[in-house]
Amino acid sequence: MPSVCAFSILGTFDSLERRFSAKDFRGCPFVNAVAELGEDRSVRKVAVAFKESRRLWFRNLLVQLGVAQAEALATQLALLVDGSIAQDLVRNDPAMARAAKEAATVLLRNAGVKVAVGGATPKPKPAAKMRR
Repeated sequence: MPSVCAFSILGTFDSLERRFSAKDFRGCPFVNAVAELGEDRSVRKVAVAFKESRRLWFRNLLVQLGVAQAEALATQLALLVDGSIAQDLVRNDPAMARAAKEAATVLLRNAGVKVAVGGATPKPKPAAKMRR
């Protein structure tokens, strides 16, 4: 049976798709700040910290799942998140999050994680929800 950790990881992409559908979505504010104020080291430091916190969140879930290469896979998942954001901004297509979710599903399965058919992410019961 797929675990809550796998659901949480894949649910990230469902959340992105909902955000991409919002009329006011303008991408990642941290990437945008670095793009605008790239010379400002304090801005870059905050952006790196935010991006690293997401990668570490993925890594911690992957460790709970017993993934041998949790560091590498966490980085790959973070790249899928950021890539889907960039693609949505360019294409204005929320389906970019679905495509990233499909890629994440393949990566998780290749790492030995049991994922529901189709990468479905049913909502966990309230007691099983994980805090970010």
